[in-house]
Amino acid sequence: MKNNIILNSDSYKTSHWKIYPKGLQRMYSYFESRVGAKWDTTVFFGLQYFIKEYLEGVVVTEEKIKSAKRVIDAHMGPGIFNEEGWNYILKEHGGKLPVRIKAVPEGSVIPVSNVMMTIENTDEKCGWITNYLETLLSNVWSPCVVGTNSREQKKIILKYLEETGDIAEVDFKLHNFGARGVSSPETAATTDAAHLMSFKGSDAMIGIELIQGYYNMEDMPSFSIPASEHSNCTLLGREGEVDVMRKMLTEFPTGLMACVSDSFDIVQACRDYWGGELKDLVLGRDGVLVVRPDSGDPTKVLPEILGILGNKFGQTKNAKGYYVLNNKVRVIQGDAVDIETLPLYLEAIKKAGYSASNIAFGSGGGLVQKVDRDVQRFAVKCSAAKIDGQWREVFKDPITAGEFAKKSKAGRLALVPDGDGVKTIKVEGEADHPDDLLVEVFLNGELTKEWTFDEIRKRANKEFE
Repeated sequence: MKNNIILNSDSYKTSHWKIYPKGLQRMYSYFESRVGAKWDTTVFFGLQYFIKEYLEGVVVTEEKIKSAKRVIDAHMGPGIFNEEGWNYILKEHGGKLPVRIKAVPEGSVIPVSNVMMTIENTDEKCGWITNYLETLLSNVWSPCVVGTNSREQKKIILKYLEETGDIAEVDFKLHNFGARGVSSPETAATTDAAHLMSFKGSDAMIGIELIQGYYNMEDMPSFSIPASEHSNCTLLGREGEVDVMRKMLTEFPTGLMACVSDSFDIVQACRDYWGGELKDLVLGRDGVLVVRPDSGDPTKVLPEILGILGNKFGQTKNAKGYYVLNNKVRVIQGDAVDIETLPLYLEAIKKAGYSASNIAFGSGGGLVQKVDRDVQRFAVKCSAAKIDGQWREVFKDPITAGEFAKKSKAGRLALVPDGDGVKTIKVEGEADHPDDLLVEVFLNGELTKEWTFDEIRKRANKEFE
């Protein structure tokens, strides 16, 4: 599908140029995670990708204007399309957008109800363009929410590692299994990159390309291992399952490898196959076998198979008093894992006397799909406008306000330091506040500030250092 910036908006926005007052010169809008969000803080991430992919350079052409006119005339009716406005951008700005965007550095962890991005037009004949871009720029919610979801799960895992294991293992404790469960390859890539701010394990290879291409990372941002699925393990029937397992052990004689082991009987697989017929092969490998259950109640299955594997391969108590399996064997839980279930599984393991070091988790829908814009209550709202030479505060304050009212901010805004935290303040005039933490990242078609993924990771993980 061709990227036509004119059509990358909500239909009704094509009519707004007719509604704005004739004296409109500037519009200024902001992006925030509003009060009532699920988590108290949000990781800001993804804007650089959307700028590079959709906004940077010449994005308005004669061909795109003609194409958009045909679509909008048929879709909305004749006379709605702002042909004059788009032709002005083509003629006067060479097809580059006369827009300025400021944002917090990507990877920043920002308390809710604070400005994270601002958008404004730079040509006073193009006041209508600012909120025309709302639809596209609002898409940043997805990597922000997934990045926050992943980070919050990292906190949970760290808690249990601190209590029962080694916190140095945390980077590979939550693996992204979600590429097949999202709505598009682009979503798979952006949400994977968001997850990889906090972890280094993923099966969504498309995220690697995004990180290396859009966030200037030369090193490998994520890692995975050879692993089976049920189609492999059931291909020879119940009687042939052990032969598939044996083949895996011989085909991958070194390193980590994972094998789904519940195709027929997870207990039998752990007791009679891995810990019986195949035990010598497992112990003889220069690597680690990762056993994957994929059905049943994990709060019961996980303690049971850890006990079987501990009995068959041996286990020792660590300095914190919890059992750790022989280092040739580990477990990964990849079914029904999300931020609600994760602590239940870790607590069940802990109560059974086992360290969180024994297990990693794989999450698909619960990590990257079962989220929406309202999880963190994201919105882009206009907060100031210049009309006939005068700046006006713009806001909504509905009479139906409740606990989580959609009251918006007013005025030009800045995010400034406030003790150990930050706060949003109003700014008088058009000049930037000297302490503003928002950085100009886009100006008149050009990306003016880039963040590397290494910088972003460091920023997102500052709290855990």
